[in-house]
Amino acid sequence: MEIYYLISAYILAGVFGLCVGSFLNVVIYRLPNNMNLAKPDSHCPVCKYKLKWYDNIPILSYIILGGKCRSCKTHISFRYTAVEIANMLMWLLSALLFWKTNIPLACIYAAVSSIFICIFFIDLEHKIILDRFQLMLLALGIAAIFFDKDFHWTSHVIGGVLGFLVFFFVGWAYEISHDREGLGGGDIKLVGVVGLLLGWERMLLALLVASVPAAIIMLALTRGKNGENKEFPFAPFLVSGFSVAMFFGTPIINWYVSLLGL
Repeated sequence: MEIYYLISAYILAGVFGLCVGSFLNVVIYRLPNNMNLAKPDSHCPVCKYKLKWYDNIPILSYIILGGKCRSCKTHISFRYTAVEIANMLMWLLSALLFWKTNIPLACIYAAVSSIFICIFFIDLEHKIILDRFQLMLLALGIAAIFFDKDFHWTSHVIGGVLGFLVFFFVGWAYEISHDREGLGGGDIKLVGVVGLLLGWERMLLALLVASVPAAIIMLALTRGKNGENKEFPFAPFLVSGFSVAMFFGTPIINWYVSLLGL
């Protein structure tokens, strides 16, 4: 009986994750533009065609329409489908890894995943991290303290304080030495609230995972004329590292500790 219960939970997690992913597209598009999330109804930004319910079926509608608006045939960005798929996979992963042993934590991580996706795409396009996402993550980080069985509450508190202070001083030192901002305030706050969620051990892992590809890619992008004066979004790298640490941090840390014989 338990296996059927788990399979049902995994299927529902995937389906609900897909539906929530469809709503995240509305959030990602409208919030940075100060638009109402409820009104107007979903429509084509080019011809203003009001989408019917069958035009909004996650993934399926994109495939049926061939990635084009039903009315004007304007190309629809694959980003919308990518957001739906990403949210579905992360909700499914939350259920697969934690539902059997820790249902509250599975729900918290699913919600965190959706916020990460919003931060990823909004910062990628607009180079901002909205404070409302920070507050949501702060609330979820506090909740995680009470349900995380792998790390003591002190680890979470240290992770939050240490993450914020380290990034604050790194950003301050860069600004002093280069006479311009190196880390945005949103990045600093993000590391602090997610440090509270993950604990300091997983936070260190997350920053390592995020920093290596970020350094390589940004070094490549800053080469050339005026490259150093360009502004680059760092949050996509951060949330990618956070996601790896959130889902796989504990086994990775345990594996590394075992290699050291501790």
